[in-house]
Amino acid sequence: MLPVEPALSEWRTVPVTLVDDPMQNDMTGENAMIARSISIVPGERARVFISAGDAISRDGIASQVRGQSVDIVDERHLDAGVVTLLVTDEVDEEAVREIRTIRRRGGERVVLVATRIDDAGLLAAVEAGVGAIVRREEANARTLRDAIVTCAAGDGALPPDLLGRLLNQMGTLQRNVLGPRGLTLAGLTEREISVLRLLADGLDTAEVGHELFCSERTVKYIVHDVTSKLNLRNRTHAVAYALRRGLI
Repeated sequence: MLPVEPALSEWRTVPVTLVDDPMQNDMTGENAMIARSISIVPGERARVFISAGDAISRDGIASQVRGQSVDIVDERHLDAGVVTLLVTDEVDEEAVREIRTIRRRGGERVVLVATRIDDAGLLAAVEAGVGAIVRREEANARTLRDAIVTCAAGDGALPPDLLGRLLNQMGTLQRNVLGPRGLTLAGLTEREISVLRLLADGLDTAEVGHELFCSERTVKYIVHDVTSKLNLRNRTHAVAYALRRGLI
């Protein structure tokens, strides 16, 4: 028998739907302005799952989103269409584990609402799959609504200073860890990227080998390594992958 994954017993949960209900709200005044600014289509509603370590935190966030006509759902209804609001004091191992648990259970879109976020926690949260971050002190109805809509659309949102810190960390990681090992943030070496760039320019494997001063066999090995590492089908797929992600 497969082991049963433990329930989210340590976390309080509450359900939430987004976008003003036209039967209950005429979309005038501030609500209309908010709806226009974030391109909400009347009648659409976003389901939200609230996960928090205590009832006070849970109820506080729930009171903010309820004012935005949000449908709060419980743990049983987690799926790819649900936006999770994960409320925590700091981004520690427990919070990161909770993010991963939620995503494994189908909750692909996670908004982190945290009191304290250090550099290590910021990177850990992003690596775990968080789509948006809101500081607890800034978690009012407007900022939560914006984060929910952004995350529901598959986009990401960070406060400007956190974005700057994240970019600095990415640069440091590239310079001090990946670069010395010949890797990039995409997980490819500079040589692998060079091969894909030349293939995209229309060269065959023999011509690529000539340009890079290596054998055709080496080029084919590099291409095979890239397709295996990234789970791609073939050389064409590898070139398309690199082009779509701006690697070449």
